[in-house]
Amino acid sequence: MTTTPRSPRLLLLSAVVLAVLGVALLGVPHGQEPSAHEPSSTATADPSSAASAPPDDKGTVETAPSPAPAASTPSVMESALPPHGEGVAGDRAVQRSLEGAWPSDLPADDEQMLVAAGRGLLRADATGAGRAKWPDAFPDSGQAVAPAFATARFRIQAAIARRDGRPNKAVVHLVWAGRDRGGTFTDLRITDWLFTRTIKKGATTWTPQPRT
Repeated sequence: MTTTPRSPRLLLLSAVVLAVLGVALLGVPHGQEPSAHEPSSTATADPSSAASAPPDDKGTVETAPSPAPAASTPSVMESALPPHGEGVAGDRAVQRSLEGAWPSDLPADDEQMLVAAGRGLLRADATGAGRAKWPDAFPDSGQAVAPAFATARFRIQAAIARRDGRPNKAVVHLVWAGRDRGGTFTDLRITDWLFTRTIKKGATTWTPQPRT
């Protein structure tokens, strides 16, 4: 199944996406108010300490506690990852979340090539369309396969390519949405595709590895 984590990295990706989503959802209802557990800026001043301070100590007067920064945190976290069901409008936030969690470590040309290949592989895996283009990844591409997800309701929300431990190994992380054969639509699904690099006559080729 495309949604089953198959490596520690995929589990980490799931944890990052779900953790940021959880914080974002918690912040939505109270984006304009400080938490009930956060002291307000007026409550942080201690009257007794103010009374005992020297009247000519300008440093003490001018260094009043600043408003608690936590009050603005929900609005920042809300933009990190959209709630479930946000639709296409939220995909840019998902992409930013992936890029922030894994800084780029591949040449731009390789990353672009890998992301394009990863997108094609995921679409072929989920919808059955275009599997013949990837015979090594889909040995059964010549057979009729019932698609697990409807092509019309399939969407890749974000994708990045990163090194996978060694220079000749890479992984494409993808976050996507789709409606399965049972009619259930779910977004923020996660899939990894592994690639191996070969160089022949100066030309670089990234070959996808079969999913196990």
